[in-house]
Formats: sequence, C-alpha cells, structure tokens
Amino acid sequence: MSLSVPRLCIGSTEIIALADGEGPFFSPRAEAFPEATPAQWAEADRYDPGSVDAEGRWRLQFRAYAIRSDRGLTVVDTGIGPSDSPASSWAPVPGVLPESLAAAGIDPAEVDTVVLTHLHTDHVGWAVVTEAAVPSADGAVDVHASTGGRRPYFPNAEHLLQRAEFDALDMLNPQLRDALTDPLAAAGQLRLLDGDTPLRAGRVVATPGHTPGHQSVLVSDGRESVAITGDLLVHALQLLHPELAYVHEVDPEAARRSRERMLRRATGTKLHVATPHLTGPFLEA
Repeated sequence: MSLSVPRLCIGSTEIIALADGEGPFFSPRAEAFPEATPAQWAEADRYDPGSVDAEGRWRLQFRAYAIRSDRGLTVVDTGIGPSDSPASSWAPVPGVLPESLAAAGIDPAEVDTVVLTHLHTDHVGWAVVTEAAVPSADGAVDVHASTGGRRPYFPNAEHLLQRAEFDALDMLNPQLRDALTDPLAAAGQLRLLDGDTPLRAGRVVATPGHTPGHQSVLVSDGRESVAITGDLLVHALQLLHPELAYVHEVDPEAARRSRERMLRRATGTKLHVATPHLTGPFLEA
C-alpha cells in the first residue's frame, strides 16, 4: 500500500499526518450540530467540501499525528485500531496506522511519548493491541505472535492522559479499563497529567468540554504555531463558528471556551490546525 504522508514544519520540528482510515459518521451531521444555519452549512461546505460524500453523509477522516524533533518523537492519538479494537462496532476498521508509520519512516519502538487527547475509541485504537492483531508494515498479520495478551503498540512510549479524563473513564467508556488503561498501567507506561504540561517539543494544553479531560497539543516556533486538536474540532463548522455546540460534547460551554482559547492568536502570528477528522490534515486558522 502506498500512503501519502503530509508534513508541516514549525521551525526545526516536523509534524507528520498519519492516516488510519475514513468513513461516514454514525449519525447525520444536522443532528450533531442542530443550531447550525443553512448559511453556516454552506460556508463550511465551501471550506471543506470533502466532508460530504455522494449520498450527503458526513464523511470523517481518522488520523493520528507524529511530532518529530531532535528531542524525540511524539505520537498524538492512535486512531481507530485493528479489526478487534474497541472502535470496531462503528468505525471502518482495520486502520492502516502501521503502514502510515512505515511510510513516514517511524518505528513504533522509537516513539517516546504518546498523547491521548481523550478516551473515545477512534482516538485510542492502536495504543494497546492483541498480539495476533498486529499487522506488519505490508499489512500481513504477524504469524509469529505467540500469545493472545494485550500489549502497548508503542513499547517504549509514555502515554499521557489528563487525570480528569482518567477519573471519568467509567462514565465515558468502561470497556477501556481492560482494553487500554489497565494494560498501559501494568506496563508502567501510563502518566496522568493535571492541566497544561510541557513536552519535549511543544506542550499539552488542557481543552476540556468534548470530554472532561480532553487535551490538545500546541507546537510553536517564533510567530508560527500548530495546534493538534483532537476532537476540539470535528467539523469545519467549529473552526468557522467556534460557538456552535456539538451534541457529543459533555460540556458544550467548556468546549466553546476551549476552542476559543486554542484559536486565539496575537496579531501577526500564524496558527495552523491539525485535525483528525477534517478532510485536509493541515489548515490555517
């Protein structure tokens, strides 16, 4: 499989978009954004025409991002995952993140940090995997896998999650305790954060609202920045009209404040957004 690997450089730091899949959302977009007006929908469709398929359905991209610098290699989110991942009930699994990593020249073993923006299944799919479900770079299943146990896909990475998100796990998705957080903790690879936290390149920014402990990543150099947004932005509507509520937010008012905080910038600066679900992996805010 030949995969495109879009990249954006912020100073000496490289942001790499890693495709994992694409497919329709599970409900109509008008139900997801009930307050949007016809004029706002038309504006959003001009901005991101690829978000609507031929049948008029809301079409999502599912992607992760890597941040590569001379200080290390960070992955932000881990996509929809293999065929037995927690997202398999609704997302177009299996994802192709292993092939995207290979196309980008990234060995999972060299990743030192994984930032999980939040605990929705389409963002954590490859974080912990069953041995038999792990494909090689050419897409073949590893026939040498000897156990049915679960293990971190990035074997040397510290996985960062906001404590508020961890504390809300039973409300958000209790199945992820066995499928994700317990295996990471058992491997000594789970670290809970309390708010904004520096990374080797960039920083984690707490952006609650979509979920209680949602977080984003901001990388800056001089007067240019890129925000890797997780589900702070799921549709172009929210980039154009940050005030619009999304029905799948646990706290719409907090989500609005988080969007406005992340999209705010000083005069003369440039902000790029790197979104998991919009058609283009990099957009200028």
